[in-house]
Amino acid sequence: MLSQSLIAFIRDTYQTNEFIPLHAPQFTGNEQAYVADTIASTFVSSVGIYVNKFESEIESFTGCTKATATSSGSSALHTALYMANVQSSNLVITQALTFVATCNSLYHMGAEPIFVDISPKSLGLCPVATLAYLEQHAYINALGLCVHKKTKQIIKAVLPMHTFGHPVELDELKAICLRWNLCLIEDAAESLGSYYKGHHTGTFGDFAALSFNGNKIITTGGGGMLLANNQVNGERAKHITTTAKVPHPYEFYHDEAGFNYRMPNLNAALGCAQLESLPLFLKQKRKLAEHYRDFFSGSDLQFVQEPDYARANYWLNAVICPDKHSREQLLKATNEENVMTRPVWQLMHRLPMFKNAMRGPLSHSEMIESRLINLPSSPTSIGSNNG
Repeated sequence: MLSQSLIAFIRDTYQTNEFIPLHAPQFTGNEQAYVADTIASTFVSSVGIYVNKFESEIESFTGCTKATATSSGSSALHTALYMANVQSSNLVITQALTFVATCNSLYHMGAEPIFVDISPKSLGLCPVATLAYLEQHAYINALGLCVHKKTKQIIKAVLPMHTFGHPVELDELKAICLRWNLCLIEDAAESLGSYYKGHHTGTFGDFAALSFNGNKIITTGGGGMLLANNQVNGERAKHITTTAKVPHPYEFYHDEAGFNYRMPNLNAALGCAQLESLPLFLKQKRKLAEHYRDFFSGSDLQFVQEPDYARANYWLNAVICPDKHSREQLLKATNEENVMTRPVWQLMHRLPMFKNAMRGPLSHSEMIESRLINLPSSPTSIGSNNG
């Protein structure tokens, strides 16, 4: 059976008979040294050299104008929505096939999602479906605002998520946003190290959010990063995420209602060390993806490959099964053998808090939901072989 050969293949890849997680952090560099240095300095909280260093290095790596370290990917996304002036009762176009954090951030802004289908090419928000929804359901009013025809609510932004690190079709989505006067916000939580036509994800929208949760390609334990496309927005993002405190030698004065979303220096130290290993992780994960692709070649399971316009980080490898029944069989067999595999998230409109959200046709999303499996994707030494 394919399930047994896959289990053997994964165990051989990771060279273990123990439990194999979906994606485990790798600490093989300066993590202990930098964290110990932070503890010795006593600057373990929101002030310290590693926060600034981590932000600067993310700016250099991604090419973004300004990066602001935050306490989580969700707080970065919440800040991005706030910076984009998304308000209560506004609508935001996003995908139903996403991790719940994407929509939780909208919920806590008092905004509502409109769910649009994904592209089978990227597994992320489809520009064709997005444009079709807008042309059918929206118009531009005299003030230049995008308005929903039926509810008269303002559609404020488009929020794609780069699923498993595979970049969405950013040029097309950006053109739609320009035409319809919408803000483009990238949920790039999973795509550090992914490139769209040679440019890093998170640098196309007005704002973007990265995540450094323990299961991401690099981790700070918990944390995120807000990317801004211009210096003014970036500086304001830094200001409001640090309680909007006006700099002063000793006085406490805050000039607006801000957030306490600061990343602790302790976490940033871990991030700086992890970032040094990121090029190796990316190389290893690409080799792993090629390894999986070769294994599934000729089978009735379709390995999910990066779009032809992109270079993905392959954060989580995935296959598409012929049907839901075969997916369930494979999930059961692998997990019973302590090889962690997972289905994709349930579509957001199936969750109680988003069940009444507006949506377009979701045929591709529903197909992927019923047939996709994520495979163990931790970086492994197989990526260090053969160049």
